Amino acid sequence: MNKSIVVGTTLSVLGLGGLAFGAWQVQQPSGPRYAEIVGVQPVTRSVERPREVCEDVERVVTEQVPVEVPVQAPSGPAASRDPHRIVGSAAGALVGGLLGNQVGGGSGKKIATVAGAIGGALAGREVQERVEARQHAQAGGQVRYETRYETRERVVTEEQCRTVMETHQETHGYDVTYRLDGEELIHRLEEPPQAERLPVVDGEVQWRAGSGEAPAEAITEA
Repeated sequence: MNKSIVVGTTLSVLGLGGLAFGAWQVQQPSGPRYAEIVGVQPVTRSVERPREVCEDVERVVTEQVPVEVPVQAPSGPAASRDPHRIVGSAAGALVGGLLGNQVGGGSGKKIATVAGAIGGALAGREVQERVEARQHAQAGGQVRYETRYETRERVVTEEQCRTVMETHQETHGYDVTYRLDGEELIHRLEEPPQAERLPVVDGEVQWRAGSGEAPAEAITEA
């Protein structure tokens, strides 16, 4: 084989290899890769929590109140428990009859008994009337009191409490939109990123870069 042909072929192979290697080097990134943060959207949810609410409420209370009422002592015939003087008349008739029975004999004894009973009844009636009149006169200036109950209303203020449910919005994550190698992606984190450009190491975005902490796990990957 001609020596010049062998040398030419070898140089051609080496030249093509050099061109391929140069093209590969051009395609490789010239420096470290970064993810550009495009936007951060908080993810919220509604949470209900009970809260006790108290307020003063007025209401009307009806109650029975004891009251001491002065009462004038009764006087006159209407005040007597025996307005017809039956007790005095009966007692006088009994005594008068016994006395009349001691007088005379035969039919005269009967007449004396009847007359004594009649006279005794009249006398007993008069005695009872005098006794009651004296008692009424003594009690006429006295005042006694009776306990009666009156219905009264009063307003009382009471504290009434009830439980109400209040709705709060809580943030439980952040949807981070970032651009990497010309493509926009969404990543959910527990905390927002601390920088606008985050380095990419071994294909992984370092989400905690700039915060001084170790890389954090994502919640979900959109």
